[in-house]
Amino acid sequence: MTQHPAFTGPFALGTFSLEGSAPFPGLVVGDRVRDLSALPAPAGAPTTLALLENWDSALPEWRRLAEGPHSDDWLPLACLHVHAPVRPRQILQAGANYRSHVIELTMAHLAAEDSRSPEDVRAEAVAAVDRRAAEGEPYVFTGLPSALTGAYDDVLLPGWTQQADWELELCAVIGRPAYRVSPEDALGHVAAYTIANDLTARDAVFRDDLGPIGVDWRRAKNPPGFTPLGPFLVPAEHIGVPDDLRVTLRLNGEVKQDDSTKDMIFDVATLVSYASRTTQLLPGDLLLTGSPAGNGIHWGRLLRDGDVIESTITGLGVQSTRFVAEGTGRNPA
Repeated sequence: MTQHPAFTGPFALGTFSLEGSAPFPGLVVGDRVRDLSALPAPAGAPTTLALLENWDSALPEWRRLAEGPHSDDWLPLACLHVHAPVRPRQILQAGANYRSHVIELTMAHLAAEDSRSPEDVRAEAVAAVDRRAAEGEPYVFTGLPSALTGAYDDVLLPGWTQQADWELELCAVIGRPAYRVSPEDALGHVAAYTIANDLTARDAVFRDDLGPIGVDWRRAKNPPGFTPLGPFLVPAEHIGVPDDLRVTLRLNGEVKQDDSTKDMIFDVATLVSYASRTTQLLPGDLLLTGSPAGNGIHWGRLLRDGDVIESTITGLGVQSTRFVAEGTGRNPA
């Protein structure tokens, strides 16, 4: 199950392998890939993470390679396995960051004994979101790199959860180290953007045994494969300010999420700046920016064996993920 639609700009980067070979970083131009692992620095490096550490100096070289003749050194993309485009040291994830999603969640969790009308609840939720945007701060937690998988890989649904859900997100990829950067300077530390689907086991989020501690994002969001990433890293200069990108997810061909990043409560620059206040952001780190309304819990339809999700974000290509339930006797491809 592999698709390779266009992305914005003349080139992108990713991690690939031929059957039986080790993964390598590659420059993608159209339907061809140039193995960068054997090239001298700054254009080449053994991993995409290493490329990100030399991002500024490597960009002119990649532009030259993309514009130059494509010899036999360029491999057909269709013959390659597409891995998660980078293996980061750190993953940071923003929660409750789309207005429509927060309002949707508020309505969904309305207690049965609540005497307020739906209209009053919605009005109060809108006012609370507005106050948070004006006076509050983002909510950011950490993820695990071991949860990453490629954009076209199958994902195993573990037998211990019956409520695996989707959360399509724009992902910012750090290129320059960032610590205590201002919102005005923050986007200058973003090298590229990609697609992430931050899958969540809803029935593993809350823990009754922990009192006010409440939630357990580690177990709910980090089983193997629960963060399909990619397919490619699209340079930030090809995307511009990511303030109106369309975020669309289809489950078995039916649209479930469809919104714009302009609905974010805190934009990408604010998120990067906020995360950098207390965390040293490093080249290759991922910052997931939150998911819009339309999760499975809203639709009353969680992921099942055989489901296929197609995820797109403007200019970043597409993911296609098939889900395989544990215990079916079939292994993810």
